[in-house]
Amino acid sequence: MTKRVYIETTIPSYLAAWPSRDLLQAARQQITHDWWNNERANYELCISEIVLDEAFAGDSDAAKRRLTFLVDLPLLDVTDAVNVVAKAIMDSGLLPQKATRDAIHIAVASVHGIDFLLTWNCRHIANAAIMKELQTILANFDCEIPTICTPEELFGE
Repeated sequence: MTKRVYIETTIPSYLAAWPSRDLLQAARQQITHDWWNNERANYELCISEIVLDEAFAGDSDAAKRRLTFLVDLPLLDVTDAVNVVAKAIMDSGLLPQKATRDAIHIAVASVHGIDFLLTWNCRHIANAAIMKELQTILANFDCEIPTICTPEELFGE
């Protein structure tokens, strides 16, 4: 069975961005393009309405570029269960109040049983310091946390 990957908003953001002069950003952009071009076909990709909302925000030209990478990707519903799980994540204090959408990304991927959550958001999502606590919260809702990783970590053989 094909593994499913939830594409968080930082992925199309890196794909659509103009080449960065910052070495770390440039490396992440290249890794993201390499993964997108060479690995994504090995997975079933999906997003949520939250990804579309975030991708659409900001500069209209940049938004158009971001949205081209999201066309035709299946949408996972932001259900009542997702909202309850996201609220529990926020109520735990693991994430700052400004990171509510990050909690929703985690909740969507978890409630829908997604295998991987792909992101470059290493502050609030792909953060090893909060994984154990997130697992405990999600277990209270009979959900498993997906493997949360960057494109660099999701390359095959």
